[in-house]
Amino acid sequence: MYKIDFNNPIHVHFIGIGGISMSGLAEVLLKERFTISGSDSQASALTRELEAGGASIYIGQRASNIQEGTDLVVYTAAIHPDNPEFMQAVALGIPTLSRAELLGQMMDNYARSITVSGTHGKTTTTSMVAHILLAAQADPTISIGGILNAIGGNIRVGSSDLFLTEACEYTNSFFHFYPKYNIILNIEEDHMDFFKDLADIRNSFRRFAQNTSDNGVLILNSEIEAPEEITAGLAAKVVNYGTQGNEDYHATDISYNEFGCASFMANTPAGSFPITLSVPGEHNVSNALSAIAFGCEAGFSKEDITAGLLAFGGTVRRFEVKGHLGNVTVVDDYAHHPTEISATLTAAKNFPHDRIICVFQPHTYTRTKAFWKDFAEALSKADIVVMADVYAARETDTLGVRSEDLANDIAKLGTESYYFAGFDEIENFLLEKCMNNDLLITMGAGDVYKIGENLLGL
Repeated sequence: MYKIDFNNPIHVHFIGIGGISMSGLAEVLLKERFTISGSDSQASALTRELEAGGASIYIGQRASNIQEGTDLVVYTAAIHPDNPEFMQAVALGIPTLSRAELLGQMMDNYARSITVSGTHGKTTTTSMVAHILLAAQADPTISIGGILNAIGGNIRVGSSDLFLTEACEYTNSFFHFYPKYNIILNIEEDHMDFFKDLADIRNSFRRFAQNTSDNGVLILNSEIEAPEEITAGLAAKVVNYGTQGNEDYHATDISYNEFGCASFMANTPAGSFPITLSVPGEHNVSNALSAIAFGCEAGFSKEDITAGLLAFGGTVRRFEVKGHLGNVTVVDDYAHHPTEISATLTAAKNFPHDRIICVFQPHTYTRTKAFWKDFAEALSKADIVVMADVYAARETDTLGVRSEDLANDIAKLGTESYYFAGFDEIENFLLEKCMNNDLLITMGAGDVYKIGENLLGL
């Protein structure tokens, strides 16, 4: 496999450079004095920013975009072998790397790399760790799967030996990462269009755990079942965290303010200290404990850990308060897995409200079918549920999955539930249905956030 060396900058061409992740990696390489070119289907703020930084951007993908002198071609998972630029790279014998392979290669150029993995909670926890590093003025390079206001986007290019990123299990892309600090938040069923079953997912996390540097630290949630199957025989140090009271890092004296944000005592091998969070929910106590474990194991002070976690007010699309429609609070959340939905709606219970109205857009047909009963049970925690059509993403409907049927099953559990085919219909319904002090949450990984934004006139 081609090896990226920051001491030997080369010409890298990105097929699909306009994506939020690809553009971020291109930005890091630009700052490391690499020659960057890339193509995408249309111009965007991201491509214009790269162009301003010195990258050559092509709109449209064609063989001629692969210029003489190109040393490496990077492609996303959406690129097929018949892509003209990919075919040209193969024809010319130019090495190619997937986006995940490139990210892994880039990480190897940082002595202290940090990954955050798990079925859910990655973006929030990565952002918490980022805030700790920023509070410590550690000048890290950061790559996040969401928008973090503290760094003005999803990427920050630093000059230290610290590199922080999310590590996604889908298609086993995290196999290419070899971190010094490896946080595993949870291991549950998801992405069943790729994995066979939970055992298959656990096997992947076991293999990823083995990628932890021998002189590194694996940080594991104590709620993961049979943890010894994940950690057995590892040379790396293993620590766990949780709220049961017997973990290496655990929380006691947990309380919540009027907005559902927790304060607690963080108990660590080196002593205890108080923590106050600025994001709501019990699940964020767990996320924060993993970030605390990292901070302590990496040698950061309790003052920096405390300040960093207090400063973190959330990322875009993670219980993001979008505004107010009269006395109705409009929140948007990325939750698209039953566990995430349950955590968000549980957190919302502590937020000031009379009724919780949840507008949910399922994400992919395979996930909706695989977790049908779990979706119904999780969504029934709201007072009123409004179902939108499934956001297909990469799929076509061959399974006969209908949001209307899921709405009916939610209603059978005793929760008032509705289905509308279009966003216009949903918005009109909400304008009539919402009352003073309602908490309206748009939820899902697709474009459901537009409903709240349209109502608010954003």
